[in-house]
Amino acid sequence: MYLSFVAAMGRAILAVAAFAALAGCSTMDLSSFGGQQAEIAAVPDLGNLTSDQALAQARAHFRNNDFGYAAALYKQVVQLSPRDPEGYVGLGAAYDRLGRFDLSDRVYASLFALTGGSTQYYNNLGYSYLLRGNLVAAATNFRKARSLDPANQVVANNLAILANAAGTPRA
Repeated sequence: MYLSFVAAMGRAILAVAAFAALAGCSTMDLSSFGGQQAEIAAVPDLGNLTSDQALAQARAHFRNNDFGYAAALYKQVVQLSPRDPEGYVGLGAAYDRLGRFDLSDRVYASLFALTGGSTQYYNNLGYSYLLRGNLVAAATNFRKARSLDPANQVVANNLAILANAAGTPRA
């Protein structure tokens, strides 16, 4: 019994890694997954950027899998526009891709305080838990997202990935 559980978890972890490239959190057209930076990058002259400029650069770095630079730039967006949820969404996703779940948890808490529990919030939090290998928490959050927006294709894709990772029928 224990060995079959260990084997199932091993298959789940491999499936998560294999399927992560096919979906993603819904960070405003940002769904690529790839070569992560090991840390948050130091970006010079952030003080000269407007919020919109920092956001545009952050999106570009995220799309190019430069998650360290994306995190630094999204952090600048949050500092310049603390009421703009898009900065928090991107910052949380960048931290997730860097494996800095301690930081992404704080960002998601701030995002929830700002916007409440939206479809995007629960989907991104679910994806964060999927990356951590916590399939139960991922499922809980994806299902909350689906209950808010049953037709959301990103959420449906993430639920399918989760089902494949867990080796269970689709929920």
